[in-house]
Amino acid sequence: MSIDTAPRRTSRGPVLRAERALAPDLTRGAMLLIIALANVAGVVFAGEPGLDATPVGLDRGLNFLLFELVHARGYPVFAVMFGYGLVQLARRQDAAGATPRQVRSVLLRRNLWLVAFGFAHAALLYYGDFLGAYGIVGVVMTVLLLRRGEKLHRIVLVLWALMAVEVLILGAIVASSMAGSGGSAPLPAGHVDSLAASDYLASIADRLGEWPTHTLTVVPFIVIAWLGMWAARRRVLEELTRHRALLRWTAALGLGIATAGGLPAALVSAGWLHVDEPTANLILMLHGASGMFAGPGYAALFGLVALRVTRPGPVVGALSALGQRSLSGYLFQSVAWLLLLAPFTLALGQRLGNPTVAGVLIAVTIWLVSVLIASLLHRRGQAGPAEVVLRRLTYGPRT
Repeated sequence: MSIDTAPRRTSRGPVLRAERALAPDLTRGAMLLIIALANVAGVVFAGEPGLDATPVGLDRGLNFLLFELVHARGYPVFAVMFGYGLVQLARRQDAAGATPRQVRSVLLRRNLWLVAFGFAHAALLYYGDFLGAYGIVGVVMTVLLLRRGEKLHRIVLVLWALMAVEVLILGAIVASSMAGSGGSAPLPAGHVDSLAASDYLASIADRLGEWPTHTLTVVPFIVIAWLGMWAARRRVLEELTRHRALLRWTAALGLGIATAGGLPAALVSAGWLHVDEPTANLILMLHGASGMFAGPGYAALFGLVALRVTRPGPVVGALSALGQRSLSGYLFQSVAWLLLLAPFTLALGQRLGNPTVAGVLIAVTIWLVSVLIASLLHRRGQAGPAEVVLRRLTYGPRT
């Protein structure tokens, strides 16, 4: 009888602290502020996007900044980072000796649990959940894209080039429409029933109806996550010096397109540009289409920041700590919105007199609190609570 002494190949546990790259964590931690500002505006005004249609005084400037830098410009960053992280996770499993089948099993299990997290998040806390969509996209990318060759992955660059052309054409149409436009129509904003519900049980019922539609609407961000996958295959955010030129061009072009495309909507939202209803609809379309380019733009910008950091100080370290616990930070925000802003709880957005200002102040405060908590957990060597649960579900009790 022969004895097989070949080592058994097994999958490994989650990423260790020493294996983490600064740029992705710094990006996630900082961009959670953008997510907070975007979501809190929606909660305060029970709409999407969150908008005071008749701003005065300070509200005009805040509306301008929200539409120029925040609305539809935060989630694309996390979509890029999601695709990037998927490749990182698979690469670590490969390096540990896991078989392709084992790697796929880990990724599928993790992404299916993300769908479950998303459902719970939407049902209990906030309709605008992205976790479920991340899970669905993660499953598709794991099955169809992860192990494919370079020729297929280059298709995503062609898609982004076509989207840039689309934004340019749409921008030209908007400019032409603005030239002959009159009237004073606001930007269109959809009402969100769950955010205006009079009690918690009614809000749950509303969210259970809203979540599937919202999730299916945002699933097409797979093209953004695919770009993150392409970047991760080249270690763009890990080998920063080698990709300095690429990062500079990406930051300049991505943020340039996003800010230029967002300018008409920002001006209308501030009450500094007056257009008719059809033009307002076109302007909002341009705002959303150009916002996708903020994803790679912001990611590249923080990559350049990380490139200049030789030794992370307290600020960079705290932001990176939150980035390592971004799932917990994201869910912490939703708990805060429910407790502080819902009509059936404290409703601070309305009680403090100015909803826009109150929302911005609350968003910044909650984000700062999450930064401090993450920093404290980092010093103690503890992961975020949501990360602990997801890792245990993904890898088992060994972690």
